[in-house]
Amino acid sequence: MNAAPTSPTFSIPRVVTPRLLLREFRAADFDVFAQNLADPEATKFLSGVVDRRTAWRAFASGTGSWVLHGRGWWAVELRETGEVVGGVGAFVRETAPDLELGWSLYRRFWGQGYATEAARAALEFSFHGHKARRVIAHITAANTASVAVGRRIGLKYVADVDFYGEPIGRYALDALDALEA
Repeated sequence: MNAAPTSPTFSIPRVVTPRLLLREFRAADFDVFAQNLADPEATKFLSGVVDRRTAWRAFASGTGSWVLHGRGWWAVELRETGEVVGGVGAFVRETAPDLELGWSLYRRFWGQGYATEAARAALEFSFHGHKARRVIAHITAANTASVAVGRRIGLKYVADVDFYGEPIGRYALDALDALEA
């Protein structure tokens, strides 16, 4: 018996903000993604510089998370130009019970408010689209830019937690608190 391949029926939701489109990553987005992960300054607070093969695994797993969990990473695209400026995620990690936010903008787009705009959109989608009760983010204290983004979108420092053997700050926002803000 020959089974005909079928197309998945799952689609990654899109989120529109005044300047940005959060959309699925595409194969054409990989080169700039890999270049970002090869940049020591851009990866200082992530897991460090990675080679192209490891970048591909991260790229594919962030996208594949949508199929596995209905949550994952979006490409952050400038609506005006169509250029991808980074990624933002609302995803589940195997070690944490809560929906987690993450953001990583390509270095030449730092300081323009895109991270805050994308993270806020992902946060709102988490509460409205995913019906999350609580959203967390893990941010190293030395990453003052990401701490500021987290605070601007309403996340509050909870505690330092063990993050794969290393301490890291956990920030959180409960859905009820978000509704009151």
